[in-house]
This record gives sequence, C-alpha cells and structure tokens, in this order.
Amino acid sequence: MKFLDLAKVYIRSGGGGGGCVSFRREKYIEYGGPDGGDGGNGGYVWAEAVDGLNTLIDFRYQQHFFAKNGLPGMGQQRTGKSGDEIVLKVPVGTEILDEDQETLIADMTEVGQRVLLAKGGNGGFGNLHFKSATNQAPRRANPGLAGVERTLWLRLKLIADVGLLGLPNAGKSTFLSATSNARPKIADYPFTTLHPNLGVVGVDNVEFVVADIPGLIEGASEGRGLGDLFLGHVERCAVLLHLVDGTSGTPIEDWQTIITEIEAYGGFLAEKPRVTVLNKIDTLDDEEREFLKEELEAAVGGPVLLMSGVSREGVTDVLRALRNEIDDNRLREKKAQEEPEPWRP
Repeated sequence: MKFLDLAKVYIRSGGGGGGCVSFRREKYIEYGGPDGGDGGNGGYVWAEAVDGLNTLIDFRYQQHFFAKNGLPGMGQQRTGKSGDEIVLKVPVGTEILDEDQETLIADMTEVGQRVLLAKGGNGGFGNLHFKSATNQAPRRANPGLAGVERTLWLRLKLIADVGLLGLPNAGKSTFLSATSNARPKIADYPFTTLHPNLGVVGVDNVEFVVADIPGLIEGASEGRGLGDLFLGHVERCAVLLHLVDGTSGTPIEDWQTIITEIEAYGGFLAEKPRVTVLNKIDTLDDEEREFLKEELEAAVGGPVLLMSGVSREGVTDVLRALRNEIDDNRLREKKAQEEPEPWRP
C-alpha cells in the first residue's frame, strides 16, 4: 500500500427537498383543506477516525464526496425522505484543514471520533404548514435550502511515542528493524526511507510506538532533499531519538545540522525532550568511542548514549532511556500469554 499523508477533497452536503402544494380532494369531503407535506432534509457529510488505516491513499482515487438531496414533499401530508449522509473514513491522527491549509477544522486523534463537515439543507415547508384561521387555503410552499459545498485538505500526522531523527544512513531504519517487527528498507546509500515507518517496541514489560521518517540534510527547511515534509509526523511524539553516525567523521557537525533544521521547522518540535545516541559503535574501538562520546556530550550539553543497531550493543539502554521520557499514560502493558486454566466440571 502506498503512503500518502496529504490529500485534497471536495465535499457537498445534500440540498433540502421542496415543500408541496396540495389539497385534500375526496368524495363527500366538501372542504378538504391543504395537505401538502414538507420536503426531506439533505444528507450530512461527516468525518470519522477508524482503526486499521495509516495512509490517505484512498483519497487519491476519489476526491469528490456528495451527499444525497432530500426528496420533495407530497400530498396527503407526506414528508419527503431525507438524503443519505456521507462518511469520510480517515486514519487516526488526521488533521482536517480548510482550503487555505492553515485553518484547523478538526484533529482526529481517537478511534470513533466523528466531526460534522457539512450540514445538509433543511427541507421546505408544504402548504399545510401555512394554514391558519385567516388563511385556510394557502397556495404557497418553501423550496428546500441548498447544501454546503467546501474544499478541504486532509493531512495525516502519525501518532507515535518516539520519533527518529538523523541524517540519511544514520541507522534509523536498522534500529527500528532490530527492536520491532517492522521491516523498513535498509541499504548502503542515502534516502532508502522514502516514507514514514511505524514499529512497536517493547522493553521492561511495556510497549511504545516508534516512527522512522526519511533522513534530513542541510537545507531541508528550504526544500532540499525530501525537505521537512515528514517532520509533521514526529510532532505528536513524546520524545525524539536523535541518532548520530559514529563513522561519518564529523559527528558534531551532523548533530548540529539536525538541530538547526528542527529549529527552523518551528513549533514545539525543538522543545521536545531528546535522547542523543552515538550509533554504529561496533566499528569503533574503545578509545574512539570515549573520544567521540566526550566531544558529542560537550556539544549537546548532556549525556550521550552509545549503541549499535547491528550488534544490538546498548540497544536496551536506549530503549529504557526512551521509556523514562514517555509519559506513563502513553505506555501500553504487554499482554502476557497466560496458559489456559484446566477444565473444571
């Protein structure tokens, strides 16, 4: 399934049905009076967050969503049928924006959350509605109100607990593959990750979700490389895991490049707690490890962990550091596989 995190849709609610002008005409009933029914209401347009979706690719092939119009009223005081509603099923974490791509209409953060996007038009009144003591045979009826037509943008921001940051080939996908069942593409050339990947990681009997996004390069905030298109997917994360390649030869400059780009991105991303890790230490001896760690700690102004996603050295310590930064209400207890109790009569 292809990954798509931005889609443009056109919606329109249904128009209301018109009222009916009718009079009761039956044998032996001399003054039947008006009996025109009201028109039916137009269908609504809703958005609903559903489980099991992690992409907006369905909206690439269908962009127009039109609810049904209400049917007109009929004689014998019959009200027209209301139009069927339309429900846009979106992944959890989808933001619904107005046409200007800035005005936030709704943020779908929970499964089952429903938001009204366009209200259907009301049905018109039939002539029965206008009957009064002074106007006992009205010959007027109201037309139904028109539906609402809107252009909206859907922007998906994946909901994860940990977001991976780093230059291309910093080892983000290797880390995700080594700690979860996710199988992202891994190769010895940059930009092997072209879209975000999610993995469920477990440590100390708790689980949390890690999001791997494509690597950033210098000038990403200005549109270079893949730009900052995917940084929105780590906005919801509780903590950022910043991986620095220990074999690059310039780890301090690499670390500063990422910090500069997330600060240029703006928002609260630069203020989120970060865990900095010197990766690929399996290729370094003890002296190189200590030297690079001290240099990086001086630049970061805090502790730096050592890790190798290939040999899995230091992986558990990194996971525990991430677990300590995540709020307890975002952690999920592992489901223990309990043995079934023996049958009893």
